[in-house]
Amino acid sequence: MKQKVHSESSGCSNCEHDHHENHNHAHNHDENHNHDHDHNHDGSGELNLKNEILPLVAILSLYAPGVIFENQLHNTFYSIGEYLLFIPAYLLSGWSVLKTAGRNILKGRVFDETFLMTVATLGAIAIHKLPEAVGVMLFYKIGELFQDIAVSRSRSSIKALLEVRPDYANIQIEGELKKVPPETVNIGDIIVVKPGEKIPLDGEIIDGNSQVDTSALTGESVPRSVRLGETVLAGMINKMGVLSIKVTKLFDDSSIAKIVDLVQNAKSKKAETEKFITKFARYYTPIVVFTSLAVAILPPLFISGATSSEWVYRALILLVISCPCGLVISIPLGYFGGVGGAAKRGILVKGSTFLDTLNAVNTVVFDKTGTLTQGVFKVVEIVPKNGYNEPELLQLAAKVESHSNHPIAQSILKAYGGKIDDSEVRDYEEIAGYGIKAKIENRVAIAGSDRLLHRENIAHDNCQLEGTVVHLAVDNIYAGYIVIADELKEDARQAIQALKRMGVERTVMLTGDNQAIASQIAQQLGIDAYEAELLPEEKVNAIEKLLSTAGKHGKVAFIGDGINDAPVIARADVGMAMGGLGSDAAIETADIVIMTDAPSKVAEAIQIARKTRTIVWQNIIFALAIKAVFIGLGIFGIATMWEAVFADVGVALLAIFNATRVMK
Repeated sequence: MKQKVHSESSGCSNCEHDHHENHNHAHNHDENHNHDHDHNHDGSGELNLKNEILPLVAILSLYAPGVIFENQLHNTFYSIGEYLLFIPAYLLSGWSVLKTAGRNILKGRVFDETFLMTVATLGAIAIHKLPEAVGVMLFYKIGELFQDIAVSRSRSSIKALLEVRPDYANIQIEGELKKVPPETVNIGDIIVVKPGEKIPLDGEIIDGNSQVDTSALTGESVPRSVRLGETVLAGMINKMGVLSIKVTKLFDDSSIAKIVDLVQNAKSKKAETEKFITKFARYYTPIVVFTSLAVAILPPLFISGATSSEWVYRALILLVISCPCGLVISIPLGYFGGVGGAAKRGILVKGSTFLDTLNAVNTVVFDKTGTLTQGVFKVVEIVPKNGYNEPELLQLAAKVESHSNHPIAQSILKAYGGKIDDSEVRDYEEIAGYGIKAKIENRVAIAGSDRLLHRENIAHDNCQLEGTVVHLAVDNIYAGYIVIADELKEDARQAIQALKRMGVERTVMLTGDNQAIASQIAQQLGIDAYEAELLPEEKVNAIEKLLSTAGKHGKVAFIGDGINDAPVIARADVGMAMGGLGSDAAIETADIVIMTDAPSKVAEAIQIARKTRTIVWQNIIFALAIKAVFIGLGIFGIATMWEAVFADVGVALLAIFNATRVMK
C-alpha cells in the first residue's frame, strides 16, 4: 500500500484523501523450571504426561506405605525402615529442587524458592520429620505437573498458529508438479494447492475457485470463498478446488512466517506486574530466611521453657509457608493465558506488557479506510469535463493508476477492464499526500486529490464534492473526476458501541478523507470526534494531541492498517494493526495484530486484558493473604508442616487453576 493520497474534496483548500489511512516466568524460576523439566517434554516443547506421571507413581509407592506404617518403621533399629522408604522418595521427588538450589548458590543466586524448600526439608529430616519433608517435595512436584499442564493448555492456541507452517509447496516446472520446501520458492513462481493442503506462500489466484479455512490465522471457523484474482495467505487450508497461485512474497516475508516471529518474540516483553513480582521475590526471600533464623535462635534464648527443637521446627514451617511459588508460577501463567486466549480469538498480542497497557486505555483512535471501512472500492460515477467522454476519462485514470497496488487504483483498473501497455506510461511519480503524476503518450497527466489540483494551479469548477473522488487533468487542463465508493465493515458500529459500554471515554477517527465523508461516517458509527483531510505526518500530530489530553493514567490506542499508519501505530500507547489485509509495516510496528480485520476485536482485546489483570490480582491478594495467616499460625506453633504444605503448594495450585480461567 503506497504512501500516497487521492482526493475526496469538500472545499477548495487542503482537500485530499489519504489512499488509506511478554509473557515469561519470573527469571530464576523460569530458568530453573525449564532446565530441569526439559526431559518431560518432547522435541516440540509439548508436555509428555507419561514422563511426568511415572516418577510420581514411584514416589507414591514408597511414600504411601511409609505414612501408613510410620510408627512401625520408626521403631525399627535406628529407624532404618523409615529412612529406607522416605529418603529414596525424598530424592526422587526433590532432586530437581536440590540440584537447582545448589546450582543457584554456586552462581551467587542464593535466595529463591528452591533454597527455601531445600533448607526447610533438610531441616525437617534433621529433626526426624521425614514424612513432612517428603510431603513438601512431593506436593511441590505435583504442583509443577499442574503448572506444566496449564502452560501446555495455554500454549496450545498459540501452537496452532505454528502448526500451520507449511511443509512443502507444489511448484509448477515445465508443466510438472514438484514438491519443494517453501523457502526455495521465488516471487512470480506458480504453485498448485490441492484440496486439503496448506497454502505455503502468499500469492494471487490465477486459476481456480475454492473455499479456504482461515481459522489458524484469524480465529474464524467459517470457511472463506476465494476466486480468480484474489489474494490468499500462507497458512490457509484449501478445502475444495485446485488452486493455481502466483507467489507474491517470499516465505520469510509471508503472513505465517511473520506470525510465528510475533509469537516467539512475545516472550520478551513482560508486564509491569510480572516485573514487580520478580523484584518482590528478590527482596521477600532473604527477609523470610533471616526471620526464620531469628525464630529458630531467639525464643530459646529469651523465653523460659522454650526448646531449640520446637522453635527450629517452627522456623522450618515458616520457611515452607513463605515459599513464593504461587506467585512466581501463577502470575506469569495468568498473562500467558491472556496472550494464548487472545490468539485463540484471532488477536495476536506481542507481549504481556501490552495487556497491562490495554487496561488503562480511555481513548481509542481508528483509521478509516481498511479499518472501519471495507477498503474495497468501486467506481460509482464518472464525470468527464472539457471535451472528454466517460470511456476516455476512465482509460486515462487506469493508465495513470496502472503502477499502483492501492485499492482505489485497483477499483479503477477493474472498472476499466482492458489491458494497458506499460510503454505508454512513463515518468511515473507518486506525490505523497496528493496523488500521482505520469506521462501518458507524452502528455503530463495527474490523478489525485482536489489539493493536487490546487498545487498544480489547475482550474476546476467544483470543490464541494461528496465521496471518495479522484480528480484528473492532462497538460494542466481539468479532465473530470471519478467517484469511488467504500462500505463500512459489518461490525464497525458494533465495535464503537462495545467500547462505550466498556467505559472507554473517547472514540476518535483520523482520516485523509474530506470533511463531508468523515462527518457522515462518524455520525453513522456514533464516533465522538474525528479529524479529516490529514496527511500521514498530520496523523502523528493528531495522536500527539490526544496523548497529551488522555490524562495522567489514561492511555491511547490506535488501530490502522496502511503503511502510512505505521508511524501513528508506533507513537500510540498501544498500536493495533489489521493483520489480514494490512501492510507489513503496520503489522510489524503494531503491539497487537487483529488477524480478522474486524474492528469489534478491539473491544474483545480490552476485555481479555481486563479479565487477565483481574485474575492476576486475585492470585496476588489470595496468595499473600493466605501466607500471612499461616505465617502467624506457624510462629505461634498452631500450624504444622502439613498446613505449611497447603499454604505453599495448595495456594500455588489454586492460583494456577484460577489463572487458566483467562483462556475461557
